[in-house]
Amino acid sequence: MIAQAYSDCDEAVAGIEDGSTVLVGGFGMAGMPVHLIDALIRQGATGLTVVSNNAGNGDTGLAALLARGRVRKVVCSFPRQADSWVFDGLYTSGAIELEVVPQGSLAERIRAAGAGIGAFFSPTGVGTPLAEDKETRVIDGRTYVLEYPIRGDVALIRAHRCDRMGNLVYRKTARNFGPVMATAASLVVAQVGEIVETGAIDPEAVVTPGIYVDRFVQVEVDA
Repeated sequence: MIAQAYSDCDEAVAGIEDGSTVLVGGFGMAGMPVHLIDALIRQGATGLTVVSNNAGNGDTGLAALLARGRVRKVVCSFPRQADSWVFDGLYTSGAIELEVVPQGSLAERIRAAGAGIGAFFSPTGVGTPLAEDKETRVIDGRTYVLEYPIRGDVALIRAHRCDRMGNLVYRKTARNFGPVMATAASLVVAQVGEIVETGAIDPEAVVTPGIYVDRFVQVEVDA
């Protein structure tokens, strides 16, 4: 199916169901699809599992979604930083679940889902609480822990530019988790800064091919 352009973010996130696993791009605020998250707040889906690098910053974007009580569980690498007071309050009160995943493992677990890999062994986390209750194996004298893919029902990502076919390019560090998340979800929605005609993007510069993108919407901010 060819990616579809939507006129606004509310239309772009329509149909996301309660209980969905939502992959949210971003490294802190860099590359976070804030406008799509705001639309998801208005849409009203609840009981969500959010997979992201961080557990929200300040009071905007993902933090605003958490503050509305829409998220049941967060899977992330950095749940706490100086401005993560929304998550901190929810977690300390027992209002939200947390699964901490090392950053490299998080990216690889998402990538594995997109690549159709059933599981993989990684040395990261061996001998720490992150490996408790997980299968381990010694390979060539080194201990590894078994990790499983992370698949999303939805991925909300942010790109710099796309063409009418949904081919995406990103802006510098805003690229972060977007490319792997786009391969690992049943529905991929991209917030983009600019839409150009098909053929205007050099095929060699395309990072996420449009075959992975279902919906895109233009938001005129620096992406």
